[in-house]
Amino acid sequence: MASPRRIGAPDAKNRVVLLDAAEQLLLEEGYAAVTSRRVADRAGLKPQLVHYYFRTMEDLFLAVFHRRAEEGLAVLTTALQSPQPLWALWRFSTAPEATRLTMEFMGLANHRKALRAEIVYYAERFRQEQNRAITEALRRYGHNTADVPPVVWTVFATSVSQALVMERALGIDTGHEETFAFCERWIRRLEGEPMPAVAGQVSATAEHR
Repeated sequence: MASPRRIGAPDAKNRVVLLDAAEQLLLEEGYAAVTSRRVADRAGLKPQLVHYYFRTMEDLFLAVFHRRAEEGLAVLTTALQSPQPLWALWRFSTAPEATRLTMEFMGLANHRKALRAEIVYYAERFRQEQNRAITEALRRYGHNTADVPPVVWTVFATSVSQALVMERALGIDTGHEETFAFCERWIRRLEGEPMPAVAGQVSATAEHR
């Protein structure tokens, strides 16, 4: 009976380099460009090492997604504890790079069931955290949530960012500046101008022009 194939340690330096390379290819060229040879070339390593650290390409995609998702949850949790949670959530939801990566994973999930299950799991966790923060913030500001439940604002923020990033990738930008300006006006009514500590990171309107 053949012995199980050895897999490299999860914290090995070369494994991290391969994950970085795969993520860069996803962002720059899309999931179709992520092959074992391309990942190895980008990482400056031999192709055999890809399968030394990951049994299959699906394992590689899962590792890239899991790493970014856990990092994202940590960033989101910290952001929502800020004095201006709505500005923090808006900044988080409209980060172009993170949104592009999420959309690549969603496209890839159509072909890989294990990745689809992970996306659903983390998407629900993100949405629960976001909805909890928005609910608490709206109550704190005395905003009436009877007409528009907090979860609607949560879905709206996520949908806007994904739709606009997808359109920009195609070269469409009509209405983008106005949409971001509208959303930021709504946040200003509740939280005022972004505080100096986050002002340089929040201007989604300027970043997406």
